[in-house]
Amino acid sequence: MTDYMVTLESAWLVKDVKSVDDAVGIAVSEAGKRLNPSAKYVEIEIGMLTCPFCENELNSALVVADTALVGLMLQIKVFNAESKEHAIRIAKSVVGKAVRDVPLKMQDVHEL
Repeated sequence: MTDYMVTLESAWLVKDVKSVDDAVGIAVSEAGKRLNPSAKYVEIEIGMLTCPFCENELNSALVVADTALVGLMLQIKVFNAESKEHAIRIAKSVVGKAVRDVPLKMQDVHEL
């Protein structure tokens, strides 16, 4: 049995916002509230994208018509998993129960 760090990418929808900064703050706050009772050990970070033209890092948030889509990275330590695939299933199960109706995608998994 091995311990793993699993990083999941999530797409967080935020309504009635005026700026990207507001959208990011609200998304992190909402994610924290939904994760707190059952999965408070999940770390929340803003997703970052690389600009294809200038190769600078950009936060992954977009605001259109006062509605934002914010990419969040959710990291969770999974203990005593049988394999990487098992650790991913455990992470998606734990996080998925807390943040229902939020799409999750495995971004990275590595052994601790």
